[in-house]
Amino acid sequence: MNTLKNNVQLIGRLGNDPELRTFDSGKKMSSFSMATNETYVNNEGEKIEDTQWHNVVAWGKKADLINDFLKKGSEIAIQGKLVNRNYEKDGTTKYITEISLNEVFMLDKKREE
Repeated sequence: MNTLKNNVQLIGRLGNDPELRTFDSGKKMSSFSMATNETYVNNEGEKIEDTQWHNVVAWGKKADLINDFLKKGSEIAIQGKLVNRNYEKDGTTKYITEISLNEVFMLDKKREE
């Protein structure tokens, strides 16, 4: 049952090009937004498309992989965990929820050249 705790799996598309950062310690982090879409029919019979946006963060070699092979619009499947953090800005506490990436699968078909 422990493997089910704090586990997130999503399939979606990148909303922006990944942003790679290298810290003074040499540690690398890549961050990007990811959109997931759900389509359903409401009570009035209208087809509704609901898009949810997720912030994703990858560290180390996965950060390099993300930066080298993915771009805005790339379709991926990810597995990770939810991380909540906060910080102070102008006397106001800001709260952030993001997905810390464990696994990524690239779903785009290879282009024939």
